[in-house]
Order: sequence, then C-alpha cells, then structure tokens
Amino acid sequence: MASFKDALLENQIPPLLGDVRLRYDGGRLVGESLPPRWEWRMLPGLSVGVAVGCAVGAAILVGQEAGTFPTASAALALVAASMVGLALKLESSLSRRRFVLHFRSETLRLERLTWAPGATRAELVPFDAVRAVHLVERPGPRYALVVEYTREGAGPTRAPLVEDARPSEGETLHRVWRMLSNAFGLRGAGLAGG
Repeated sequence: MASFKDALLENQIPPLLGDVRLRYDGGRLVGESLPPRWEWRMLPGLSVGVAVGCAVGAAILVGQEAGTFPTASAALALVAASMVGLALKLESSLSRRRFVLHFRSETLRLERLTWAPGATRAELVPFDAVRAVHLVERPGPRYALVVEYTREGAGPTRAPLVEDARPSEGETLHRVWRMLSNAFGLRGAGLAGG
C-alpha cells in the first residue's frame, strides 16, 4: 500500500491556492496565508499616530489657563481613544493564518499569526478529531477550504485553511480538498490521485 507521502509526491501541490502559499517540507504540508498589502499594514500605525496627536492636543488644551477648552480637550481625548480602538480592530483583521499537517504525528497545527509580538495563537488538532473538510462558496464568488474538528468537551469548531480561491482555481481547489480529506482519513473524497 502506497503511503500518503508517495501519493503527495505523485500529485504535486500547487505553490499558491487562493490566499495561501503551499509547500511540502519533509513530512509536513505547510500552508501560510499571504501578507496583506503594504497599504493595509500601514493603517494601524497611522491610526495610532493620529491617536497620539489627538492625545497631545488634548493635554495641551487642558494645560491652558482659560477654562473654556474642556469640551475641545474631551473631544480630542475621545477621538484618541476611538483611533486606538480602530487600530486594534485593524490589527486583528490583518492577522495571518498558517496550518501545518504533520504526517508522522498525525496532527494538524492551526496558527493565527499577528503583527503584535507574543499574540500568535496556535492549536494542535489530532487527525482523528477532524470531522470534515468543507468546500465553501463565499461572496464574490470566491471559495474556501474550511476544516471542521471537535475538541474534547466542546462542540464542532471550524477554521479556514484556504480563503479567496477564484473560480478558475476550482480544479486545484478540489484536488487539495481530496488530498486533505485523504490525509485526515475521511470517507467520500476518493483517492488523492483519482
């Protein structure tokens, strides 16, 4: 019986699918989402810069002698707080995803990579806990591959592996779906090569 590694070598994975770069690295399949465009990466820093400017302006207005500026300084402080909140929201939307299929240990590692140091979240899922790999249609039309798994004492959880696959990538998306389904030992996917 051929191993999954042999089947993977016979059915080369695409280097890019949707928003994810894929590569096979010594017994592991690694998928990592592409970084956001530089314009988007600049927005959280710009928001924090505006917040600092507003906070400095509010501090200057509070330090003035006349008591006629409390409304303006309060408004600037409110804008500063709003800009910090916006920066945090933008930062969370810019996070990247990574998944790693470890074939030897039969585990799937799901990671949420963020730009903030120490904020990366990772979860290790045994292949046996994976219940399905779904092909999901998104608005646009775009497609996604979503893994569904169960954690001990919790209901089913879904995590996206691939997002923003174009309709022109349909055949490749279907092939990667079959490959992942076979890796997790799910029924109904057919053989990885067929």
